[in-house]
Amino acid sequence: MNIPTLMTKLAAVRGHPIPTSTRSAPDDQRDSEVIPADSTGQIGSARGVRLRRNIEYARRETPGGSVRLRLDLMIPEAGGRHPLVVFVPGGGFVMAPKVGGAKMRRYVAAAGLVVASIEYRTTRHDATFRDGLQDVQDAIRFLRSHADEFGIDPARVGLWGESAGGYLAALAGVVSGDPALDPDGTAAVRAVVDKFGGSDLSRLADGFDDDTVAKINAPGNPNARWVGGPQAMSVSDDVVSWHASDPSRHVRPDAPAFLIFHGSDDRLVSPVQTMVMHQALLNAGARSRRILVAGAGHGDIAVKGGEEKYWTTTAVMQFIVDFLRRELSEGGEAG
Repeated sequence: MNIPTLMTKLAAVRGHPIPTSTRSAPDDQRDSEVIPADSTGQIGSARGVRLRRNIEYARRETPGGSVRLRLDLMIPEAGGRHPLVVFVPGGGFVMAPKVGGAKMRRYVAAAGLVVASIEYRTTRHDATFRDGLQDVQDAIRFLRSHADEFGIDPARVGLWGESAGGYLAALAGVVSGDPALDPDGTAAVRAVVDKFGGSDLSRLADGFDDDTVAKINAPGNPNARWVGGPQAMSVSDDVVSWHASDPSRHVRPDAPAFLIFHGSDDRLVSPVQTMVMHQALLNAGARSRRILVAGAGHGDIAVKGGEEKYWTTTAVMQFIVDFLRRELSEGGEAG
């Protein structure tokens, strides 16, 4: 059983089932490419990669005590400097398990990129989006400062996230140079892969059945606490924080290039979310490519048996590899 599916089962056993819609959201294909969900052609266990685990990149003081934030590295065995992609795992803003997506990460590393999978603070630490953003940014800064040790080209950095991690990757990607969120631009990246991440968290359930909408938006839900802190009841309680938390509101023409994925049958995060981000990028004159996988769900979290395999095919993974290779080629500029 994969890590995200295990997390959902454990959450249900502990009395906190993850709301899952009984129906798909309306299928919005504007300015998007549509490919069929197809589980054939699965990626194998790639070779030519060495691992370094549990590298501490930051330490935080939280209400529950000191927290060590760690990352795992997959480094191509071939010598020289390689582009870096920082993988930001999902977990509903409640957990951030860096062990997830190992086969996918290895596939990308074997294609010639250093892949770092990171931990970050979540609502379990009473953290908000600002804390999670700081953690992603500090992971980038740490890896840049250790570029010689890890064989990284610090000028060629991208982000890749899934679900809550896709949201954070998108946010970190577009706030470079923002006076409040990244004033010195030292965490700038050149490319973002956003897989079924959120944007406007007040609309996470758009198009789902009424019962699921009510559960996702229930008072004190994780999205509200992620935006407004431990005492928040609704995402929109604090309008300033709500708007600041939305990546689509930070988009500028010089935003990094985006590759966005969503499954048309995602029952956990409405495809409306990535459409909001995609349209904001296009309207600003930035580069964005959105791929809708017709019939696919929410990545590794399988609502229907076997659907997680739609995301681990050579065809889907090669979209990611080709995008990162192109956008992180030598000679480009960050941002």
